[in-house]
Amino acid sequence: MKTILAPVDFSAASANALLFAAELSKRASARLIVINILQNREVEEETKNKLTSLESDLKESFGDLKCESFLAHGNFIATLRKIIKVQQPDLIVMGTKGASGLKKILIGSNTVNIIAKTMVPVLVIPEVARFESFLDKGKNKIVLATDLGSLENENALEILKEIAMLIIQPIVRVLSVRPKNTGLSNLGKSERAFLVSIFNPEIETKRITIFSSNVISGINFYLNRNMDVGLIAMIARDSGNLIRKHYTREMASYTHLPLLVLHDAEI
Repeated sequence: MKTILAPVDFSAASANALLFAAELSKRASARLIVINILQNREVEEETKNKLTSLESDLKESFGDLKCESFLAHGNFIATLRKIIKVQQPDLIVMGTKGASGLKKILIGSNTVNIIAKTMVPVLVIPEVARFESFLDKGKNKIVLATDLGSLENENALEILKEIAMLIIQPIVRVLSVRPKNTGLSNLGKSERAFLVSIFNPEIETKRITIFSSNVISGINFYLNRNMDVGLIAMIARDSGNLIRKHYTREMASYTHLPLLVLHDAEI
């Protein structure tokens, strides 16, 4: 992980997400790029000053942090895609705004659009999440929610493994949700074994099955009973049996935990 991109709008949610981005950047010795995409030029000078102050505060708080910030103009998604093309980030970190617990989080439209319209992994940070908890060994479990379908891009999970290795004593749970009284196909068993092998031997990995007719309900059932989970990961697909793009967006709307959205395609 060489470059992390953190779009900000100076809200509490984006400020919270920026702490996650800065801590990950520091631990990975990655470059952190903080950007604001402005549409109103009347506040350009004020925005530049805010970015300068933000960058200065990050460097003071996180010490040896490779951080830079800049201002861009234009439509958010169109401009962001241009920035992605130039900067080639390995990860985008963005915040969401909402309530505590498992109450629905009102995920910002910009975050939804980034998940839907870019192929870069996105780490979605709810405003209620705290990066101190994310780095605590008491929150060291990572849930990879999967439909156990074959991956077109076998490197899709590399960023998840990199992030996991930055967590104290990480443990990965490969979680699949399927209806009651259904079995797992040979293909599903093979894919599950492959997913487990990605993290072994460096990271302890276990297989978990939840029986439910609803994917999100099944995932939340597990999360409600396992308070040591610090991160959820899902793979966004255009098609498939379970974890399609609309599921990842729905999960992003409800989760109180950081959610890493991956893509089964090359960037």
